[in-house]
Amino acid sequence: MTNAPSSSPAPSTTMAPLALVTGASSGIGRAFAERLAGLGYDLVVVGRRRDRLDALAASVPGVAVQVVEADLSTIAGITAVADVAASRPVSLLVNNAGVAHYMPLADLPVEKALELLNVKVVAPTLLTRAAVTGMIARGAGTIVNVAGMIAFSGPAEAPAPQGGRVVYTGTLAHTVALTQALQAELAGTGVDVHVVCPGIVATEFHTVQGMDLSALPRMSADDVVSATLAGIGLGEVVIAPGVEDYALLETVFTADVAAFHGQSPQLASRYVAASTAA
Repeated sequence: MTNAPSSSPAPSTTMAPLALVTGASSGIGRAFAERLAGLGYDLVVVGRRRDRLDALAASVPGVAVQVVEADLSTIAGITAVADVAASRPVSLLVNNAGVAHYMPLADLPVEKALELLNVKVVAPTLLTRAAVTGMIARGAGTIVNVAGMIAFSGPAEAPAPQGGRVVYTGTLAHTVALTQALQAELAGTGVDVHVVCPGIVATEFHTVQGMDLSALPRMSADDVVSATLAGIGLGEVVIAPGVEDYALLETVFTADVAAFHGQSPQLASRYVAASTAA
């Protein structure tokens, strides 16, 4: 898509905190925007569907709302939103915009691969970069990246019809690792970073991929938002709304760290043995 980004400024004259939410025209993004407005946040809402953004703005009276129509699959769209994130005192950034394009990698058109990478990797990275400088200067701020439990599915064999999502899986795994690393980097600055990893959520997301998951149990977008806000309060960097036993995730993180520290400049013995045998 090549629609030019446009914005409808509604600057606040109050001292209300400001949240910027991408992908706000539906689903999880809209649920975030509505909940945050109810908590007294002024909003910058970003999406490609101006009519839906305008309807959202009209539905949350009492808060200032800046509507930004932008396509985050394009560099022009990313730049326009980054300019807003850098120029306004954003206290909460929600990188939620999403696209999937489930199909085998060999069949994935280049333009769709680039759209997916821009929306799920480039945009969150550059919007976070734009917002975080001001957050550090103010000594406070929160960044929430929306990923999914698919981020942890790399070692699993994905059965049909959910196969053909290797690029999407990679983008979500990137989001988790980026969040964890950035949280460590920002320690002591007053800025916190979190990633929320829901499972299947009852939104339009899968419908636009041509998938009917209505027969499967699905979490509501409102529950995802509730879990995120609660997880922030609990100090969880990785927030998994549907995982009852958080120790499962802690096991994954502990194994990651153990593998990282288990390396050596010496060639591992199994490779020495295999090379000798060959």
